[in-house]
Amino acid sequence: MAEGERCVEQILQNGIVFVEELVVEEGYDPSRIILGAGCPISRLGKPDFEELSDTDNPQGVMAICRIPDEIPPEKLAARSGVIVATDAIQDPGNLGTMIRTAAWFGAVGLMYGTGTVDPWHPKVVRSTAGATGTIPWLSDDLEGLFMQLEADGWRVLMLDGGEGSVPLPDVSKQQKTVLVVGNEANGINPELMTSTRQRVKIEGTAGTVESLNAAIALGIAMYEMRRL
Repeated sequence: MAEGERCVEQILQNGIVFVEELVVEEGYDPSRIILGAGCPISRLGKPDFEELSDTDNPQGVMAICRIPDEIPPEKLAARSGVIVATDAIQDPGNLGTMIRTAAWFGAVGLMYGTGTVDPWHPKVVRSTAGATGTIPWLSDDLEGLFMQLEADGWRVLMLDGGEGSVPLPDVSKQQKTVLVVGNEANGINPELMTSTRQRVKIEGTAGTVESLNAAIALGIAMYEMRRL
């Protein structure tokens, strides 16, 4: 369920996610969603629409969409570019912003690890502002996925601000890279950190804050990687 004018319009404009129908509140003019012409439309009275809505102040329109199928790991491995992997990202707003950020910087895949919030939760979808479904995705145990990708020549970079991490600008460029972002409170699961996987960090002013927000960290890292 995608809710809000901006989110629904972007999904319709992208044309990637199939829209089953639009649901509008009585009195809402669906012509405001110009690209929605031809979509089945259901109308609900205000009380019913507000009960279905996931927001405190509904905008009067939502889209019921078909969730895209997961991409098989072997097809993802055949690509090149940057894959974003999330390890137990729990905040829906963070995950939604990360999906939108990954789409902006042209990530070729998204991998949702164990403990990550449902990427199709309404709050996540709303936070993507319409980027939902634009990137091939899969959800599974990250260790198994990493091993498959590494066998196909992918490098795994772990965003970690701890001692021994390499500043991102010092990392060599590689066409096939997995960028891993860890849990908001605990970081990346230590079991995923092997000697073959490089820990990288975003440098800042030490001592003023403990860490960056996970979504902000991903944005900075994706920008830095484009400059390599």
